[in-house]
Amino acid sequence: MWHDPNMETTAPSRVPIVDYLALEPEPHLVAQECTSCGARYFDHRDACAGCFEDQFRSVDVATSGVVTSFTIVAYAPPGVEAPFVAAIVDCDGTPVRANLRDVEPTPEQVTLGMKVALTTYPIGTDSAGTEAIGFGFAPA
Repeated sequence: MWHDPNMETTAPSRVPIVDYLALEPEPHLVAQECTSCGARYFDHRDACAGCFEDQFRSVDVATSGVVTSFTIVAYAPPGVEAPFVAAIVDCDGTPVRANLRDVEPTPEQVTLGMKVALTTYPIGTDSAGTEAIGFGFAPA
């Protein structure tokens, strides 16, 4: 294939699979925090479920935490590899629901209190070369 050295080349673009995953400068999650009571949410809210106020600010969530709850999912829809571990991770007071990666999905390998860190991974690439990026947690 012929290459024109005068043409600009750009790196393929990357987009997070959810709007609360920030990829730059380093991957991290961003929650919406109620300015009145401090409750944090990852989805859009018109009002806080805790105090009913309607003012929020964006806050970065810690990128490491501990597993506070988990289940091993044995059956999944077509196209989803099972078994896998679905967990709730306490990231310095903010609970995050995510799958655990890079760990065998067995009760011997996953434990309550297990230290984990945020990790990102490619989910797929569209025809324009844009890569979708997902997140999970891996043993720290």
